[in-house]
Amino acid sequence: MEIKLDPSRDDLPLMANTSHMLVKHYVLDLEVDFESRIIEGTIVLFFEDGSRFRKQTSSTKETCQLASNKAYKFRTPELCHIPVTNARTTFNVGYSDFVICDKGEEDTSDKDGNHDNQEQASGISSSKYCCDTENHGREDFLLVLDCCDLSVLKVEEVDVAAVPGIEKFIRPSKLTTVSEELRNEIVHELVTLPAVHWRKQLDYFVRCSQAPSCGELFFDTDTWSLQIRKTGAQTATDFPHAIRISYKTKPEGQSVTWTSDQSGRPCVYTMGSPINNRALFPCQEPPVAMSTWQATVRAAASFVVLMSGENSAKPTQLHEGCSSWHYYVTMPMPASTFTIAVGCWTEVVPKKWSSNDLMIERPFPLSETDCRYVGVCSHMEYPCRFQNAAATTQKVIPHRVFAPGCLKGVCQEILLRLLPPCLSAAHSVLGSHPFSRLDILIVPANFSSLGMASPHIIFLSQSTLTGRSHLCGPRLCHEIAHTWFGLAIGARDWTEEWLSEGFATHLEDVFWAEAQQLAPHDAEEQRELRACLRWHRLRDELRNSPEEMQVLRPSKEKTGHVSDSGASVVKHGLNPEKNFMQVHYLKGYFLLRFLARRLGDKTYFSFLRKFVHKFHGQLILSQDFLQMLLENIPEEKRPDLSVENIFQDWLESSGIPKPLQGARPPGADCGLVRRVDAEVTKWMRLNQRPRKRRRREEEEVFEKLLPDQLVLLLEHLLEEKTLSRPTLQTLQRTYCLHEQDAEAAPGASLPGQPAAHRVVTQHCQKAPSRNGTP
Repeated sequence: MEIKLDPSRDDLPLMANTSHMLVKHYVLDLEVDFESRIIEGTIVLFFEDGSRFRKQTSSTKETCQLASNKAYKFRTPELCHIPVTNARTTFNVGYSDFVICDKGEEDTSDKDGNHDNQEQASGISSSKYCCDTENHGREDFLLVLDCCDLSVLKVEEVDVAAVPGIEKFIRPSKLTTVSEELRNEIVHELVTLPAVHWRKQLDYFVRCSQAPSCGELFFDTDTWSLQIRKTGAQTATDFPHAIRISYKTKPEGQSVTWTSDQSGRPCVYTMGSPINNRALFPCQEPPVAMSTWQATVRAAASFVVLMSGENSAKPTQLHEGCSSWHYYVTMPMPASTFTIAVGCWTEVVPKKWSSNDLMIERPFPLSETDCRYVGVCSHMEYPCRFQNAAATTQKVIPHRVFAPGCLKGVCQEILLRLLPPCLSAAHSVLGSHPFSRLDILIVPANFSSLGMASPHIIFLSQSTLTGRSHLCGPRLCHEIAHTWFGLAIGARDWTEEWLSEGFATHLEDVFWAEAQQLAPHDAEEQRELRACLRWHRLRDELRNSPEEMQVLRPSKEKTGHVSDSGASVVKHGLNPEKNFMQVHYLKGYFLLRFLARRLGDKTYFSFLRKFVHKFHGQLILSQDFLQMLLENIPEEKRPDLSVENIFQDWLESSGIPKPLQGARPPGADCGLVRRVDAEVTKWMRLNQRPRKRRRREEEEVFEKLLPDQLVLLLEHLLEEKTLSRPTLQTLQRTYCLHEQDAEAAPGASLPGQPAAHRVVTQHCQKAPSRNGTP
């Protein structure tokens, strides 16, 4: 049955035909205009075709068949008329079918001669051509890129052969004539340069990106993609391997957010949109398209540009009032991890530098000539820190903190002090930091989460600063954990979010206990208290969410499968409820907690370091982790454990995982949890007393609670049917709820509402009030 995909509520399409051509490097040259709220410029893409690289993903056997082989309409580099006919194409991707439908002769071009990406209200696109586009009965090969809400102005082939000095990349026998084959050979030699020559490689990428055009290419856009072809290029091998796209974003594009910071100054940043970066630049979104990039960004001189980049960029003044910033990345990663933030940020520096601080901050850059290799890596070649002996011993990488000026003081007091111990703790648990440096940015108040990690940069919500170190520390540890799980090791299928969020949630407790240098008993007590909290949240979420969205591996045996072109969909990727769910965090956490307890912490974390060393720089599926783990478990400890059983009990079923059903709840033997239980009993006793009697008797004496204990107390109170108004007022006075952190305080900015807010709103509706207000 053919099902039309509703982009407003269902699955996210990944349209790029990565099985035919794969982007290896992006060069962006952009200008940020805050008056028009537009980012405009060019992006140059350097490709390898399917005959050059080995497919890294399994593929379904379905093929895309044309219902009509008639002519197609493209934006042309010269004035001409190409008749358009209606076409209807079914595109099979294995586990979710959708329809690509055409709107007929209607032309919705804007003044630039470009589609406005709003041709249809339903369906996935208005395409006149097939997505699976190697050469299925058509004359020309079609390159498909992921693209949404962009005004594409021009697409052209880059004449890389015209770059001075490029002859060193060409074999002498091929120097006679300039041809498509020669240009593609130059690109191939450039993208496959040994990692030791990474500086030279980046230099020539920039030179090639500035080379003249050797011809414009036909292109067209629809809701989700940009399609490009060249007359006479019938295969991916024949297609240009270096293309330049001139484009501009739209103010309403979902990949970036234009807003004001806490000081009222304008800013723009990528805030983790469900559609990733396709409304920021045309790209290949599927995770398998792991690429490097470099970007030059121009903005008014008063602005600071932060970006995913290995270098700590400094501004270059171009002319009065305008500066340029340049960043680069040499570790291949999915384009979805690219992040940018432009604003009037203030760099927060310590009030005083000590000699120890200066020693810690000393970087260990990768050198082309002096690099001692300490092991063999399994990933594609790049300048890897795991192979640099100096980098492997670096506990604290260089880091900077940026924030609006009004938050400088609190960042100095809280965040700057937490960074070194948290980074050092992560290193002690997992070993080498995958990235050479780190920026932290306190993002505007409209940020919808507590944090987001990207290569070399972490966004933190200002809410993390309200709870002192209690909230900021664990959240910082969570985002640092993503450096390993989510970035250095990525999920090959985005539906397996638990491989990122489950690991980060499990590791944040371990990192945070290590950062505080807690004694073993105190660390265990803290971890059990937080496990108890998560157990309450998991049960609550599973009671109030659709069953189909509680499954961590929704595609089951088809996880990781794509169409023959490389296109696929992300299950529930556009469902608005997904942004408010934590099931991947929580069920993933409890699975890892279960496995760690089965092995013992010492054995488990020793294994985890081995896993990180083997799989960093690569994409994985759940079975890659589970199979390696089970191989490291002694036979006597895994009589009932198998990959299949774990899939069935934990990853492919809704509700409470089977091993947790009937088991003792987390925190049952935890002293910190028992103290909360005792306080709950006092509050219930107070709540049940008649009001007059309550005044005559001695008031209850409540114990001071840790922040996590307070949240657990509030979670217990949420389970009560009725709390009287005097009880709520006493609760507020006793714990000063409005002064608590973002997990407890009413009105805090979180994906889900904080505990105190839910207690007050839930029970005030039931309690009588003299003036009718809570």
